[in-house]
Amino acid sequence: MPPETSPTVRRRRLASELRRLRIERGMTMQEVADQIEITAASLSRLETGRRGIRPRDLRLFLDLYQVGEPGRDDLLALAREAQQRGWWQNYSNVLPSEYATLIGLEAEAATIRNYEQTLVPGLLQTEDYARAVIQAFRPNDSPEEISRLVAVKMERQKRLTGERPLEVAVIVGEGVLLQRIGTPEVTAEQLRRLADRRPNVMVQVLPFRAGAHPALTGSFNIVGFPTPSDLDVVYLENMSSALYLEEVEEVRTYGMVFDYLRAAALSPNDSADRLLQAADRLT
Repeated sequence: MPPETSPTVRRRRLASELRRLRIERGMTMQEVADQIEITAASLSRLETGRRGIRPRDLRLFLDLYQVGEPGRDDLLALAREAQQRGWWQNYSNVLPSEYATLIGLEAEAATIRNYEQTLVPGLLQTEDYARAVIQAFRPNDSPEEISRLVAVKMERQKRLTGERPLEVAVIVGEGVLLQRIGTPEVTAEQLRRLADRRPNVMVQVLPFRAGAHPALTGSFNIVGFPTPSDLDVVYLENMSSALYLEEVEEVRTYGMVFDYLRAAALSPNDSADRLLQAADRLT
């Protein structure tokens, strides 16, 4: 599916429009829920994009909000596009819903800013490194399930090439260079891959000597979009779930932290040298 037709982004955009229309009409969530005959909790899921809406159900909202042409047709078209299937939905039996959402956002994203403390980001992992990571994270999965998850990571990486490749800025903590994943050869190959220079991928190493910094609490991912109305999203992942931050102030805070880390990190050239040195020590 080309990046301009991600159903995940379409659903998020539609959710934002529904919320805007409700606020413009001066209605509370409970008032709308009572009129449409759904629960306020269901309406909340619609307005945050956690639940999709069918075009026939959307018409009830458009009637309530007195939306005329041409806006009505645009929103109905958006709802139809949001129902399309992304390639990642073929892996729904192994993909956690939060991870599937991230892939859907990446499909239409223009930029990725990623800080990782202990692992190489998924978009830049080699196949062997990705397999070792998944096996460690999901020890109870079958070999087939692990292979499918590896395939997802490899498919995600297609966004780094093509007509409109993602612009990716990655900062990895120096611990990533020391953390052995799989065999020494697997880790060395991964570090060399990370050192490869690509015009749309910038990798920097944050050295231990940088000392205390605002991101000591953990890794984060900022997804940016080409359309100004699609606001940036921060993705935070933990062992059992993930969190998306979309409030403007929260996203701005993470953006400022990323800029701080970028200034404190080694230059891309020095980072590549450090990565290659670490790889050589392993072999």
